[in-house]
Amino acid sequence: MRLLDTLLKRIVVIGRLTVVWPDGTVTTYAGRESGPEARIRLHDRAAATRIALNPGLRFGEAWMDGVLTVEGGSLYGLLDLLMLNLERGGGHPFMTALERVGTWMRRLQQTNPIGRAKHNVAHHYDLSGRLYSLFLDRDRQYSCAYFPRGDETLEEAQAAKKRHIAAKLLLTRPGLRVLDIGSGWGGLALTLAREWGADVTGITLSAEQHRESNARAQAEGLSDRVRFRLQDYREVTGTYDRIVSVGMFEHVGLPHYDAFFRAVARALAPDGVALIHAIGRPDGPGVTNAWLRKYIFPGGYSPALSEVLPAIERSRLLLTDLETLRLHYAETLRHWRERFLRNRDAIAAIYDERFCRMWEFYLVACELAFRHQSHFVWQAQLAHRQDAVPLTRDYIVEAEAAAARRAASPVSTGL
Repeated sequence: MRLLDTLLKRIVVIGRLTVVWPDGTVTTYAGRESGPEARIRLHDRAAATRIALNPGLRFGEAWMDGVLTVEGGSLYGLLDLLMLNLERGGGHPFMTALERVGTWMRRLQQTNPIGRAKHNVAHHYDLSGRLYSLFLDRDRQYSCAYFPRGDETLEEAQAAKKRHIAAKLLLTRPGLRVLDIGSGWGGLALTLAREWGADVTGITLSAEQHRESNARAQAEGLSDRVRFRLQDYREVTGTYDRIVSVGMFEHVGLPHYDAFFRAVARALAPDGVALIHAIGRPDGPGVTNAWLRKYIFPGGYSPALSEVLPAIERSRLLLTDLETLRLHYAETLRHWRERFLRNRDAIAAIYDERFCRMWEFYLVACELAFRHQSHFVWQAQLAHRQDAVPLTRDYIVEAEAAAARRAASPVSTGL
């Protein structure tokens, strides 16, 4: 317990953390500034030592296993306090040393050849489809929504996200061939076909998503314009007028960025447009949290733009537009977390209490990473030619507005 006590004395510089130790003694760690407060109970002496020696992994495990509990508050309040302190400089040299070890190992951890990539995807995306239906929007958009006003419902914000992406793809005429890399449950591909007249090929490594996507296309009568393949991006052949990838690049892995952008360049028509949407980190190259890598996204990594842009340059693609969405994912995750908690009993019936604690930890920690650690989403528009898109960004706003009017119309008018 002494090791963890030493660590917490260094971490808490804002607010107040009270710890009830396994022997019943109570210690309060008060920062120099007022701020959030939380109270936890540790039920196992060994857990305290494990947390001290590897906090990035063992803290989340202690929560999952129930040997760390929150008293008189919530997990959100606890992680809000801790992550705020870590962002403000609270920490210990030992934690810095662990991060350096992770930096040395990150290329190995992010090596994702096709076989491993498929296994990593299955770990997260081949869970019960009912799980995702209990906290996502009706279209099962499992990526950052877009909140133009800030007060949209989740359904409205996800629809706005799809319009924003479609506008950047410059879908100016029916029949444009679109490749959707990492097509999820098919919602974006189906929207591009239904509302924008595109002919879409979606690829995924998730068997569950592949089955569901094709079933949705069949049910909507869009199978002639939308098809989904169980395929890796490195296996794509043919050329496409437009390429889109939303929330998939985080699974590519740093050693494969060149291969990814070469694949995009190879598949993109000479006058084509591509749009890549992914999570980024603000403070330069880093490492994926050990707990997140083990339990949620094996092989995953949210890169700094300084790691992405050189690979784009080497592919000879042109960066025609770059936008960052800051707190949009924090709001998206808030909606997911609230829906997850409302449906917690139903989710526990599918899995168990430990699974629920794991996923609550995941949703809370990720939301707070966007609030306190300045994580963001970037959208990079790419092309082979300088004149592939208009000179100014006005066309994006105009296309979004037109699409919103069509969606509000009692009868869909199409393009």
